Amino acid sequence: MGATPGQERQAGGTPRAALADLLAGNRRFVSGRPVHGHDVTAAAAASGDQQPYAVVLGCIDSRVPLEAIFDQTFGAICVIRTGGHVLDRAVCGSIEYVVGQLGVPLVMVLGHERCGAVAATVEALRTGQRPGGSLAHLVDEIAPAVTEAGIDDPAVQPLAIRRHVRRTVRILREDDLLAGPVAAGRVAVVGGLYDLATGEVALLDSG
Repeated sequence: MGATPGQERQAGGTPRAALADLLAGNRRFVSGRPVHGHDVTAAAAASGDQQPYAVVLGCIDSRVPLEAIFDQTFGAICVIRTGGHVLDRAVCGSIEYVVGQLGVPLVMVLGHERCGAVAATVEALRTGQRPGGSLAHLVDEIAPAVTEAGIDDPAVQPLAIRRHVRRTVRILREDDLLAGPVAAGRVAVVGGLYDLATGEVALLDSG
């Protein structure tokens, strides 16, 4: 039986091929024709050495299960989820590992509509009431995108979501251990936006 999409990364996989495979999976998901499910036989088949072809950094939102929306099986993609896909040293180190040690050619930062972390940041900046605990870290990291979008703009939240994705992409492209592979074209860092209503993922330009 041949490998299904994303199940086996071919040697010398390119960023373009990885992105095409990821988006093809999203189209299968949206069309209601996914090929992958949570089957223990698939887990057993992928229990040896892993060869993922992409790492996806997304939000913790329960409505955005990353393996499902890209229709990926066990061993196909590495997934990292934080509130509002906020970066920290552990996240960056994890991405550096899968790129440097596992040879993954694609990093996707995936935001989504109606992000609660962005909404919380907008509220904190408007009221001047910074939350306590580690939640403050999320607000601090998302705040630049909200400020850029314009705190008084009625459409600040959807604008800030897009700006935050683009800002995260820029930070990762400039990461000390990722900048070289990105410049050489061996690795791509891209941003996307998930539509909660339709299930579709749209790529965002880097502007």
